[in-house]
Amino acid sequence: MTTSPTIPAPSPALVAGQRIRELNPGWFASVMGTGILAVTTYNNPGGLTALVGSAHAVGAGLAIVTYFLAAVLLVVNAVRWIVHTNAATADFRHPMKGAMHAMLPGGLLVAAVVTSVVGPSLFSSSVSTWTISILAILGGGLALVMGVAFAVILVTGQPPAESVNGGWFIPPVVTIIIPMALAPLVGKADASVAGLLIVAGYAFFGMGFLLFLLTLGLVYDRLVLHPLPPAPLAPTVWIGLGPIGVAALVPMALAKAGTTLWADAGPAVNVLTRLASTAVWGFGLWWLALAVVLLVRYVRKGGVPFHLGWWAFVFPLGAYTAATITLARAWQSPALEAVDAVLYLGLLAAWGVVLVRTVAGIRSGQIWKS
Repeated sequence: MTTSPTIPAPSPALVAGQRIRELNPGWFASVMGTGILAVTTYNNPGGLTALVGSAHAVGAGLAIVTYFLAAVLLVVNAVRWIVHTNAATADFRHPMKGAMHAMLPGGLLVAAVVTSVVGPSLFSSSVSTWTISILAILGGGLALVMGVAFAVILVTGQPPAESVNGGWFIPPVVTIIIPMALAPLVGKADASVAGLLIVAGYAFFGMGFLLFLLTLGLVYDRLVLHPLPPAPLAPTVWIGLGPIGVAALVPMALAKAGTTLWADAGPAVNVLTRLASTAVWGFGLWWLALAVVLLVRYVRKGGVPFHLGWWAFVFPLGAYTAATITLARAWQSPALEAVDAVLYLGLLAAWGVVLVRTVAGIRSGQIWKS
């Protein structure tokens, strides 16, 4: 009786190399999701005074996790682009994976925002300022390059209507985050540089928000005039909540950062900003309702299989929760504080479920196939 030869198991180095080559660009969504959870937690949703200390401690811990994830994934992605350039370039040209690459600069920009909020609990003022500056420059530069490059690929590639998906919201939302990274630097700069930062902030806001509106038309058209996307793409509908949440935050952040520049117009700027941000936030309520209804529909029709894209449930909801917290305090509204507490509980549950499923997927190896 003959026995077949035993095939040796691949070496750990070979397995690691293969996983880097096939790395899904969506991994940086874990940085964005954990980072926004750190920010919202630190800001004590619900506004209960007794929880301030605990909120700051947990938020600081989540911030450290965010920095660790960002550092590891930045190195791994850099290795992939250098060693496996063809594979990375092919992904970038893909109508779904291409947009996901923008989450790399998005993760860096979110880390900058985390530093501006949580930094006082972790670093000195100078360290925080330098960290925010480096992350803002690196993240902002990569966001612009990747955003324009992906748009050129779409415009020249003539993708079919069925390929339109909520993942296309990612480059616009990352562009809108840039002002959130710039705003904390305004108060650290002299008058001329501060003015330039404010101008740049509004320019990037306009750039990202208008790109969001253009993309929104495409995605809404896709949802209305064509069959719903397959179940694995269900999480991408939630991504639309991200640019809405950040777009509600940015005007308030810039208005506050530019207080010394507005002079006598300051009160008017603050009122108009609050009204505009609230209007954008209101559209978010509609989009959230749509996303929930569609998710329930998907679940009833067989569910949504787990894959790395489930992280799309986290950051968008977190951005909208952060906007709700900010508006609640701007309007001094207990009702909005109650809403932000409910949204935060949903965010915490989403982050916990996705994290547990991700860790289980890593242990089983299933996550590398998504």
